[in-house]
Amino acid sequence: MLYIIFVIDEKTSSATPEEMSAIDLFNEKLRENGHWIFAGGLSAPSDGNVIDNRNNVGIETGKPLFGSQENFSGFWLISADGLATAKTLAFQGSQACNRKVELRPLLG
Repeated sequence: MLYIIFVIDEKTSSATPEEMSAIDLFNEKLRENGHWIFAGGLSAPSDGNVIDNRNNVGIETGKPLFGSQENFSGFWLISADGLATAKTLAFQGSQACNRKVELRPLLG
């Protein structure tokens, strides 16, 4: 099963060198154990632009969907044999990046 672990932060590129080292170690552990699919960081929420072209209306907001102080600043896409394993990995990811995370299964 595939899961996504979203990193929750108030800003982008805020990891300290120590946190980046811990994230690198976590990423390596994911690779070694066959859980790694992909990971990446996201630009600042101010770079967000909601686009709606349903019915060919061509609307763009020029701003992110959510105005919350906290936003997603990165993510891991992982493979796990079930929810229990995914939760364990999410807890480890939260500890590695020193941030809250949100875990969601991918559908399909």
